[in-house]
Amino acid sequence: MNMFTRNDKSFDTNAASTTPVRDKTETPVAPIAETKRTSPPAPPTYEIATPQTRVVSVISKALKITGQLESTEDIQVDGEVDGDVRGVSVKIGGNAKVKGTVYGDTVELAGTIDGKIEAKKVILTSTAHMSGDVVHQDIRIESGAYIDGHCRPEFGKAANKNAHAAAKPAAVVPTGSVRDKTGPVAEIGTRA
Repeated sequence: MNMFTRNDKSFDTNAASTTPVRDKTETPVAPIAETKRTSPPAPPTYEIATPQTRVVSVISKALKITGQLESTEDIQVDGEVDGDVRGVSVKIGGNAKVKGTVYGDTVELAGTIDGKIEAKKVILTSTAHMSGDVVHQDIRIESGAYIDGHCRPEFGKAANKNAHAAAKPAAVVPTGSVRDKTGPVAEIGTRA
């Protein structure tokens, strides 16, 4: 019995080439795996809502909602809402009807509101029908829009008024006394 080592080479005499042929009993040796230090897996990444990927909750034209509607995202109303609507940006579609107050940073009206709008920015399109007051910082009214109410540029000023009132000094009441026919009854000198 012959024993071959890895360095022994035998040549096939039938082959025309001079390539070495290995013995069939020899088992191939796998190369030694390199030891690599693996880094811990990266933490998962979450998609952050950007203006391009904003989520809009839609109330379709087939829906009629009775009650308050609130969202921490944008709302588009194409149906009917009998109650208040509150969202970041609220868009009332051309055939939509809302009976109540609509709150938001931006409110765009193309349909009908019978109530009030309170928003930083208000857009009344040419098909808008507004019956009620509009409290705003910025307003754009297109030609053809209908408004039966007051437009008041007071959005956010109520908080400022309260802050200014608290900062004012208390009124000074003059000191003195109240007398009746018998003499002094009470001293006046308190500050309000």
